[in-house]
Amino acid sequence: MSVFLDLPAAIADEATGVAAHYGEPLREQRALEGGTAVVDLSHRGIVVVSGDDRLSWLNSMTSQQLTGLRPGESTETLLLDPNGRIEYAIRVVDDGTQSWLLVDEGLAERLTAFLTRMRFALRVVVANRSEDFAVVGAFGNGAALRLLRELNPEVEWVDPWQGVQRGGVQYARGEHAGAHWEFTQCVFARDRLAAVTAGLGPDVRAAGLMALAALEVRAWRPTQHGDLDERSIAHEFDWMRTAVHLTKGCYRGQETVAKVHNLGRPPRRLTLLHLDGFRGELPVPGALVYLADTAKDPEARPVGRITRATLHYEWGGIALALLKRSVPEDAELEVRSGDAGADPKSSEGDVIAASQEVIVPADAGASRDIPRLKRL
Repeated sequence: MSVFLDLPAAIADEATGVAAHYGEPLREQRALEGGTAVVDLSHRGIVVVSGDDRLSWLNSMTSQQLTGLRPGESTETLLLDPNGRIEYAIRVVDDGTQSWLLVDEGLAERLTAFLTRMRFALRVVVANRSEDFAVVGAFGNGAALRLLRELNPEVEWVDPWQGVQRGGVQYARGEHAGAHWEFTQCVFARDRLAAVTAGLGPDVRAAGLMALAALEVRAWRPTQHGDLDERSIAHEFDWMRTAVHLTKGCYRGQETVAKVHNLGRPPRRLTLLHLDGFRGELPVPGALVYLADTAKDPEARPVGRITRATLHYEWGGIALALLKRSVPEDAELEVRSGDAGADPKSSEGDVIAASQEVIVPADAGASRDIPRLKRL
């Protein structure tokens, strides 16, 4: 359990062992976004790769260009399966002697085992350091980040979600909701977390996971545990903008990435849903999405599912949802609340009306105009 749970009013998230909130989720959102709160991410995993070949080796397996990464420079990359589906979303920062790989909870041990099997004769050493180090995050450049930097973190990972990275491409039209996203994750030795909590006071408070999730959903920011399933590919989440380099060369799953972007279209698309707040109810993750006026029809087929739903301090009830590409971008939708594991043909559960804010357009992909061959 995290030392942050010793803070007043801390309510634990039982699945992660860190604070879900500290009694004021909406105020915590404001403080976190305003740079006057820190968020405890000590439940997440940390894998450290050292050795002279570390960057070229990681570059050969993952989707982002990692060779030439400067000390202190942050990026993110995806480790895909041979069919291009996302197995690991990895936040990367190199300190000049070793690469720090930050992953979601429960993934560090598996990632360490996979990378260890792939070492062959290269000069690399892989270690799961999740028990030794922990992550604390802060937004902007305000009092919260200054507090963390005064405590001398091992490394800082600066989220690149703010803009399209070198070699990437954006599917979203117009200004991206994450254009002003400024989130830094600082890595500390675990015995330094008590110093972080001791530094909290009237100028800097703690915020829980609920506050971070609300800001992520509003900024269209996908996460592995929050939004992915076993079929997810980068194109469906507009993750091509920060985690994929389209001209870097071969890596596992690269053929699918190139084919979908150049010739095909992603089968699903991430969208932000604005939820009707009449009942003050949020759907559970995995809740099914239907076209308007069909959610109560036991024969109706769902057109998508909710990945995360949250109450935002300004926007009210919002959710990220994966929809079929064929769903019209202007279609009004309905979400069937209740148990995500319920029978899809069951009409039980309340219905929440929802409207779309398009993230990945229906016409994403197919960037190359390949002329059709004439046939007899």
